[in-house]
Parts: sequence; C-alpha cells; structure tokens
Amino acid sequence: MKKAIQFGAGNIGRGFIGQLLFQSGYETTFIDVNEEVIFAINRIGSYKINIVGKMASSLKVRNIKAINARDTEAVISELVSADVAVTAVGNSVLEKIAPLIASGLAERKKKNVEKPLNIIICENLLGAGQVFRKLVLESLDKTLWDYAKRNLGLVESVVSRMVPVVPSNISEKDPLYIAVEEYCTLPVDREGFIGEIPDIKGMVPYENIDAYEERKIYTHNAGHSICAYLGYQKGYEFVWEALEDKEIYTVVTGALRETGEALIKKHGFNSQKHYEHVDDLLYRFANKALGDTICRVGRDPIRKLGPNDRLIGSAKLVLEYGIKPVNICKGIAAALKYDCSEDPSACQLANSIKQKGTDWVFKNICSIDPQSKIAKLVKGELI
Repeated sequence: MKKAIQFGAGNIGRGFIGQLLFQSGYETTFIDVNEEVIFAINRIGSYKINIVGKMASSLKVRNIKAINARDTEAVISELVSADVAVTAVGNSVLEKIAPLIASGLAERKKKNVEKPLNIIICENLLGAGQVFRKLVLESLDKTLWDYAKRNLGLVESVVSRMVPVVPSNISEKDPLYIAVEEYCTLPVDREGFIGEIPDIKGMVPYENIDAYEERKIYTHNAGHSICAYLGYQKGYEFVWEALEDKEIYTVVTGALRETGEALIKKHGFNSQKHYEHVDDLLYRFANKALGDTICRVGRDPIRKLGPNDRLIGSAKLVLEYGIKPVNICKGIAAALKYDCSEDPSACQLANSIKQKGTDWVFKNICSIDPQSKIAKLVKGELI
C-alpha cells in the first residue's frame, strides 16, 4: 500500500486528514506524543469518524498505526519509506517536528531515495511553506540543502473542516472518539509539490493558494471568532446559539460583507460564488449537532488579535480597499472584553487591559497605532 505519515493525531489529524488518506488507499502512521491515543490506535487498529448534521453518518478509518514522536529512530524509519506526509500539529509545534523531517531527509539521501517527499502543511499560518522550510533547513546539514531543494515539497493548505473539541467525559471513555461536520474539502498549493501530485480524495490543488488562505482567515476564521466573542458577551455557550441572535447575526454578516468586498477586489473572486461560500459557512456555523462551543472558538484571543490574524488583519485589509470596518471593529471590541476564566490567554489579555490599558494592547499585541482609524472605531464600541 501507499504509505503516509500524519504528524498529529488530534482533531484535524484524525478527524479530517486520516479520513482522506484512508479513502485514498494509504496506510497511515500517526506521529504524536499522546500515549493514550497512540496505545488505542495500535491496540484497535481503526477508529470511527462520526459525521454529524442533517446527513449524519459514520466511517471507520483503518490501515493505521501510531508512533510516539519521541521515538526518533522509528519516526525516521517511517519517513524513509513514506510516499507523502501531512502536518496538523499547531504552529508552535512545527519547530519541534522540523528536526525529525531533517533527519528523515538525511536518511533518505543516505539510502539514495530520490523520490520527492511532499509534506502537506495543515496549519493556520500564512506563508507556512516558507516558515517550515526555514525550520527544516536550520536542522539540516548544509551539504544536504541541494538534496532538500530537489526532493522536499512543502505544500500549504486551507483547512476549513470544523472538528470541535471532544468533551472530557467522552474522551475519557474513548480516546479516539471524533465528531466532524460533513464538509471535507482540502485546497492545497499546486506549486508546492515536487514531482507528481498525489491522488488524495478531497484534495483540490490551486495555483493561487494565497488567495484561498486569505479567504479562510478573513472569512471563515474572522466570522467564526466574531460570532464567538459577541456570543460570550451575551452569555451563550454554543456558537449556534449566538448565530440565532438577530443582533449578533447582523454584525457577523456585516463583517463578512466588509471582508468579502475587499477579498473580491484583491483576488478577483466571483462575487456570487464568494457570497455563496459565505452563506455555506453560516449554515455550517449553525450546525447544532457539532456542539461547537463559544470558548473553543474564542480561545487564545491574544493570538487572534495579532496584526495579521483574523480580526486586526481583516480590519486592515478592508481599509486598504476603501471600506470602513464597522462590524469587524465591533468584533474586535468584543474580543478585548473576552475574559473566559478557563482560557489563560483571555486572562492574560484582561490583566493587561486592567493594568496597562487598551492603548497598550493596540500597540503591543495588535501592532497598530492607538490613534489609528481601527483603534478609534474599536474604542467607540468600548464606551
């Protein structure tokens, strides 16, 4: 069988990529550090994906095994014989797996493997290919850089499937339990591949992946976050509850109209198709069966208030195209009020605002002038 390596056996790794690889005829090795999940995968040799929504169904993913990422020799051995690899580990973990990739490349060179190793990067990170290549090269002997240039494909992707966090009372009984939405498409960067593009079900290669990455961040991520932060202010627990609130719905759709107009101008998206995409997203956000919580979608507001992330990045984008980010700034104001006690980032943000003020947050977290148009619009919502 064709062999794939999936770095990360979490929600996206098991709930999305694992499905695509299985349905495409791959034997998949999951690389993770969660001993409970690793043990369960190796003991059972399969897991069930629960697809929830109007067309509820289930799928058993088979032909799998798992290895602890700390077992360097075993990971390198798998990399030598792999046909393709995928990451879904979180941006901060990329630097930890880069040395493994570098060691795997060195061993492939040693064994005269000239077949390219394409790695599909499923992370919420603009320019992920360049970032990860730098990390890999830093761990790779310079004499092997030419080999890496010929044989290492780093492929950016746009992950839009929603896979909520599994409640602890369920995961304690079944560490492999996973529930997902029906949407199962993975746009990828055609130009990132070296050699033949692997045939993976649901994977769609695009030449202008940057446009689709921005659409994901400034449409899907932005709309989802604004819905969560506004919903938190009204005491809702689930995203679908917030979206049923007419006032919140109006702000969210208004924000997506703002980013939509800017994205259409910048990337030449077909207007009708773009807003059909927006309508589909809103329909998916409202999926009660997912049980997606406000706290999951809103967690880590400090990252989400970053200068190029879903909120500030959206506001900057629409201003660039002559659009006033009125609704986006309402979402930013709600994010600044997000103080969920179970979220360390939210607590840190709240303490920073209390001790140093909102202007400090604008300057040091958002990287915008406290007297800028965006900051003034947000302050108007905080009064």
